[in-house]
Amino acid sequence: MKRIILSVAIFISFTLAMFAQSVKPFQDGDRAVFLGNSITDGGHYHSYIWLYYMTRFPDMNLRVLNAGIGGDTAHDMYKRLDGDVFSKNPTVLMVTFGMNDSGYHEYNGDNAKAFGEGRYSTCYKNYQLLEKRLLGLENTRIVLIGSSPYDETVEIEDNTPFRGKNAVMERIVAFQRDAAKEHNWEFTDLNEPMMAINRRFQQKNPTFTICGKDRIHPDNDGHMVMAYIFLKAQGFSGKEVAGIAIDANKATVLEAANCEITDVKKSGRDLSFDYLAGSLPYPVDTIARGWGAQKSQAGALNIVPFMEEMNREMLTVKGLKGKYKLLIDNEEIGIWTGDQLAKGINLAAETKTPQYQQALAIMYLNETRWEIERTFRDYAWMQFGFMQPKGLLFANNRAAIEAIDKHKAENIWAGIHRETYAKMMHPAVREAREKEMEILIDKIYEINKPVKRTVVLRKI
Repeated sequence: MKRIILSVAIFISFTLAMFAQSVKPFQDGDRAVFLGNSITDGGHYHSYIWLYYMTRFPDMNLRVLNAGIGGDTAHDMYKRLDGDVFSKNPTVLMVTFGMNDSGYHEYNGDNAKAFGEGRYSTCYKNYQLLEKRLLGLENTRIVLIGSSPYDETVEIEDNTPFRGKNAVMERIVAFQRDAAKEHNWEFTDLNEPMMAINRRFQQKNPTFTICGKDRIHPDNDGHMVMAYIFLKAQGFSGKEVAGIAIDANKATVLEAANCEITDVKKSGRDLSFDYLAGSLPYPVDTIARGWGAQKSQAGALNIVPFMEEMNREMLTVKGLKGKYKLLIDNEEIGIWTGDQLAKGINLAAETKTPQYQQALAIMYLNETRWEIERTFRDYAWMQFGFMQPKGLLFANNRAAIEAIDKHKAENIWAGIHRETYAKMMHPAVREAREKEMEILIDKIYEINKPVKRTVVLRKI
């Protein structure tokens, strides 16, 4: 079984390497804004990416912001650039579209080919409007992202696929790639790597997909795959949390990668040393979070080799025989043989370690921040998806509430977001919620600094 999982991981890693594009890593002080549709709006991939930076680069002052709105096309994004996107003052702007631009039900109609061609042409024209505004930005890096795919091949009961939709999306990705090359922008594609994963796993399980139960919206595992692909494009494959190698017989350090190892000593049954890492392990959530979610972030670990490529905190100890209990700051982590320790164990996979627990607190704080940010995105949807077409953009008054009440029967989302809008239309409420997020972010950057740990291997 392990060989099968390993072969799948090697295939996927090779496949993604084929399609990986260069995206510069974020830098200290960056404000990285992700502009997109509902996949960005209600999704976690950008939050998972920020969590990587929070734990891997503890001294980097970075902000990652969600600028997605459900249902948006490239034209919808164009219309809200000033009121929503540019107001976030991005230093790096990620732009992804195509799911809504390419259309839906008409692919199963009589004129599917003509429909797809029309949607492609309209999308390209709308993109050109967007492109002109992006070209006018100063001191902002532009990163075009090929949309996550519409999965036509997965078998889902009572869900007839829109045949040919993703082919149109692939054409949209292609013109994004060409535009990025023309303007010296950065580009990475989610569509083909994710479909390659789907095709691979569907060979054995036709119901497998990382594109969600509706073929469109990835669940948490799919969003972690998206984060992995993006981080891989940024060049983080092979970048380890830390690497520790000790010669037990000589009580000497053989390797200290991204860490400091001091005070190595043997005393009776114990081999001990002090360990100060430069980073924290990446904590992986095991709970399905978000509206309608059924899968957790951890599910992605069975799909892509994230742990093997980007989350290695390796402890290797040569020269030990027998069984040894590992303790870190007097917390028992587990028991390993001398042979296992000589081959190396990945501490990032051990959730009991004090450093993993430290990272877990960061994960929960970041998740709480994400939940608050979502209320701002629901408020933005009300402004640009409902109020703007009615001439009530930023009205934030009783007339706006009355408009919601008048139309909520015909617009289910207006009814769903009414309570959020009624609260968030008040500046004091928005200001308070912003401060809540800043408190959470400040706390994250307060507690994300690695601390010196005492590591003990005690012979049993």
